[in-house]
This record gives sequence, C-alpha cells and structure tokens, in this order.
Amino acid sequence: MEASLLEWFNTLGVYAIIVSILLNIIISVLGVLPSVAITAVNIAFFGFQEGLAVSIAGEALGAIVSFYLYRRGMNKFLRHKEINSRLLKRMQQSRGGEAFFLIIALRIFPFIPSGLVTLAAAVSKVGIIQYSVASTLGKMPALVIEAYSIQQVLVWNWKGKIILSGFLLFLIWLILTDRKSAKK
Repeated sequence: MEASLLEWFNTLGVYAIIVSILLNIIISVLGVLPSVAITAVNIAFFGFQEGLAVSIAGEALGAIVSFYLYRRGMNKFLRHKEINSRLLKRMQQSRGGEAFFLIIALRIFPFIPSGLVTLAAAVSKVGIIQYSVASTLGKMPALVIEAYSIQQVLVWNWKGKIILSGFLLFLIWLILTDRKSAKK
C-alpha cells in the first residue's frame, strides 16, 4: 500500500501535501484505520521533518473534523440514550483542565485508538478549540516516535532492525496472550 501511495504522491507533485492531509482526515473520520501508512509515505516522500509536519497537520485537521462530525452525530443519537462506558462517562463529565489533560494523556498513549478518544471527547463538554489544542499536543510526541521509527526502518540501519524486531516481538506477544485468554 505504501508503494502505491508513494507512486501516486510522485505523480501529484506539490499537491501531494493536500492529498496526504485529506487522507489523514478520512482515516480520522473512519476512526478505525491506523494512519501509520500515511506517515510512512510522508517520511519517504517529503523527508523526515517535512513529512512529520505534514503528518501532524493531517492528524490535527483529521481530529478536528472528526470531533465536529462525531459531536453532531452523537448529540442526535445520545439525546435519549444513557451512556454505559466508564471512559465515555468520565470524559463527558470532565471540563477545563481535567478534560484538557485527559485528552493529551489519551493521545500520547499509543494503544488507545484515536477514534475512541475523539468519540469520548465529542460527547463531553469540551469545546472544539480546547479539544484541538489538547489533541494536537498529545499526538505530537506519538507522531515523532512513529516517524523516527519509520525513518529508521526505511534507512534499515541497526536502529531500524531493533525497532522492527521489537515491534515483531510485541506482535507475537499480543497474539500469544490473546490465544491464552481465548482458551480460558
């Protein structure tokens, strides 16, 4: 997939930035697809710093658009429904600094899907500006780590090999623990 995107970006030239950001917005709205492929293509096509900047812009705009759409949709859906999720309830009831730092913390943690964080914030009392700033601040460290890891794998030096090996070991561990819990 990355190879096809990279080829497409080559044909787009300067418009590749706009397409990359639009793809990030679509991925954010869908809420279930990881954006790592777009980040990888951005790093390969634009270089580390520019690719990271494009990825941050795409993730930030994607989070804002998703928040807006989720809030509109959830307000209509939740008008007569009770929320049972503890995370959604806590986020819904949080305000001000608590909500701000909760969003940052949830964005930094790499194993919580962005769509869930956006959904939780959309049903809260958090404003779009507060959400946008907190979401972007929280996503930046995660994107820097992701972009650096991608760059090291693309360069394929010893750091890239260690990162890829660590990732593969983590995947194996996840699969094995999932199988053990499924047997119980």
